[in-house]
Amino acid sequence: MLFNSLPFVCYLVCTLLLYYLIPQKAQWGFLLAASYVFYAIADPRYLIFIITTTVSVWFTAIKVERINETQKVYIKEHKSILSKQDKQEYKNRMKLKRWRWLLLCLLFNLGILSVTKYTNFVITNVNSLLNGAMTLRHVDIIVPLGISFYTFQSLGYIIDVYRGKQEAQHSIFKFALFVSFFPQLAQGPISRYSHLAPTLFAGHRFERKAFSYGVMRILWGYFKKVVIADRMITGVKTLVTGSQYTGAYVFCAMLFYAFELYCDFTGGIDITIGIAEAMGIKVTENFNLPYFSKNIKEYWNRWHITMGSWFTDYIFYPISVCGPMLRLSKWSRTHLPKAIGKRVTVYLSCFAVWLATGIWHGAAWNFVVWGLTNYVVIMASQELEPLYARFHGRFHWKGKPAYEAFQILRTVFLMSAIRMFDCYRDVPLTFKMIWSIFTSFRLSAFFDGSLLSIGLSASDYAVLTVGFAVVLGVSLIKRRKGSVRDLFYRKPALLFYQIMAVLLIAILVLGAYGEGYDASQFIYTQF
Repeated sequence: MLFNSLPFVCYLVCTLLLYYLIPQKAQWGFLLAASYVFYAIADPRYLIFIITTTVSVWFTAIKVERINETQKVYIKEHKSILSKQDKQEYKNRMKLKRWRWLLLCLLFNLGILSVTKYTNFVITNVNSLLNGAMTLRHVDIIVPLGISFYTFQSLGYIIDVYRGKQEAQHSIFKFALFVSFFPQLAQGPISRYSHLAPTLFAGHRFERKAFSYGVMRILWGYFKKVVIADRMITGVKTLVTGSQYTGAYVFCAMLFYAFELYCDFTGGIDITIGIAEAMGIKVTENFNLPYFSKNIKEYWNRWHITMGSWFTDYIFYPISVCGPMLRLSKWSRTHLPKAIGKRVTVYLSCFAVWLATGIWHGAAWNFVVWGLTNYVVIMASQELEPLYARFHGRFHWKGKPAYEAFQILRTVFLMSAIRMFDCYRDVPLTFKMIWSIFTSFRLSAFFDGSLLSIGLSASDYAVLTVGFAVVLGVSLIKRRKGSVRDLFYRKPALLFYQIMAVLLIAILVLGAYGEGYDASQFIYTQF
């Protein structure tokens, strides 16, 4: 069931209705059942994978916690007879036990993720290396819905338990709900247990404000998805699949896809968070006006926030402070120029993060190159900071509205260009098409009517223009005054519900429907 399908809407309405009809203490159990039903409807075989991850991570967390408790009890009971050295040796042995359990859990679950998502990618590249001497056949393997999201969410939990930042959840059923909570199962956010669990397991009374806020956000998400993204995707697909569309058309595709992806992904997250809000559950925000970022580093602090923080906490920092990296840091500071030596560990840790980010997004070289391109641009920007400082010291443009607008547009265009690896899916072709913007750009492409032949009519462009204006307006209000819903809710109640009605009518009337219509899958469900 896709979020933007009628069966899901019916399922959601029934779920919300029953959620508030049953006793509060039974609500979390009902959500667990609803989540598993949702997943089973997608494909019953998916349940094998998510249950395996749930049980293995839950069991490992219990084992790790028990080892910690055994250590505390032993040291307390033998405090008077243990020397400092004996105590430290005992702690080291127990730490090794915890580490072995954690490593086994990580390898097992990352192994499942790797086999399901990357087996055929590896086979393709092995066949390429063998160059016909031998051909390995692709494997018909299931890729469970949202496996990257629930795997990373589960592994973040077990790592936090190992680090002592999180107590283990002893109820396997409650932990199963944390892993499988259906609104965020398909495309995130990647929630932390400490943030999601308190409201996920609590009972909730119906509250008009919370429910209204949630419904409005759901409608806003559907507006961005079915009115804008699903309409724009037709033009994007035409532009990136036709060899004749070069130069100005590539530039159009670049901007079209940037807006489509934003409306698609943020629309899906709005639906997820809105459903949770309607139930009284708090889910982590995943976006913070990314297209108002002044540089690419700031952009990635605002886009897919939970993914970025996951990679930072569980890949960047562990690599940065591991023994081999600390020894390398000490060596590089001694044997390399000071400016480079002190940043070697940062270079390598960031490289690992962006390589993993690219691989996480998809089993293809274009995603790997996409991730590493982000890495190169971010590292280059950091190295050029002294030059930027001298520039700003001379011209004093920093902080001025016109220069800030330039920085924002520069970041949008740069990120949009990098994303073309996602569109063309072929690395050499992507470079070729981006280069064509500079070599065969024709302004006439915008005025000769050819953009009306890419599957978008004049009425489609009119709807997209209005949609863009609405999204931009809401973003500007949020940037200046905070929550738009708070702003409307403080007005007469009738206005708040009138806006909800307008959104609903716009979705029903202007949504990209029609004969033979097939709702486009949310882009991030593929991950």
